[in-house]
Amino acid sequence: MRLTGSLEEEVTEKIRRLPGKTGFYYENLVTGERAAHHEDERMMAASVIKLFVMTEAFVRFEEGTLSSDRIIRMKREDCVPSCGALTYLHDGIEVTVLDLVTLMIIFSDNTATNVLIDLLGIEEINRTIRRMGYRDTVLQRKMYDTEKSKQGIQNYITAAETGRLLREMYQGRLVSRQASEKMISILKNQQLCSKIPFYLQALPEEPEIAHKTGEDCGITHDVGIVYAKQPFIVCYCGNDTDTPAYERVMAETSLWLYHRNSEVRV
Repeated sequence: MRLTGSLEEEVTEKIRRLPGKTGFYYENLVTGERAAHHEDERMMAASVIKLFVMTEAFVRFEEGTLSSDRIIRMKREDCVPSCGALTYLHDGIEVTVLDLVTLMIIFSDNTATNVLIDLLGIEEINRTIRRMGYRDTVLQRKMYDTEKSKQGIQNYITAAETGRLLREMYQGRLVSRQASEKMISILKNQQLCSKIPFYLQALPEEPEIAHKTGEDCGITHDVGIVYAKQPFIVCYCGNDTDTPAYERVMAETSLWLYHRNSEVRV
């Protein structure tokens, strides 16, 4: 069910006015009502692609071909700059595969992500993405691979496909119910909270939010599940845009949607 009239305009009007490429997807997980703007447009993924890397890891855990408790010894040559913690810890630190997944999500750790991509395999991750029916999402390079980035080799997502992944996770159908619940529990511990949660985290009820951010030069994303009285999915994706302006819109729109989905309806 699509939102209509002034409500559709209220949800998407601010996003439409932003420069560059902006994608948006909203879905009430109780009523099924939706709103969207350029939801099928391919966007450079930044760190949102890590949701699909996490999914592949849980596929392997579920089928028993990879143990979540397997110990990985980190090497200095694995380390890349920017987000995360592992790059700044001592050489040879030992972590489990599940630790890598957790660090990849809650701190957006690029080193953890690259080690996981090497462990899981780019082709294998993409095979799972395609098998699950995601046509526009693709992983083509590791994080902080500046050479491939200069060649125009990028990772891609859409707001709609990311929203579908989150819906399947919420419904317990992504890999399995147990895997879905564990992935959501990791996402709820997200430490990068300046976008969707910006106003929500200050509310007295402190609503739970399971989400993943992504950012780069001119790129800003935040996608997640907000646990209002009627939980909802919201996916904001932006390329070549005014990132501070879009992040303000994310925060304001998420608060507006939260209040709307927390109203008591008879």
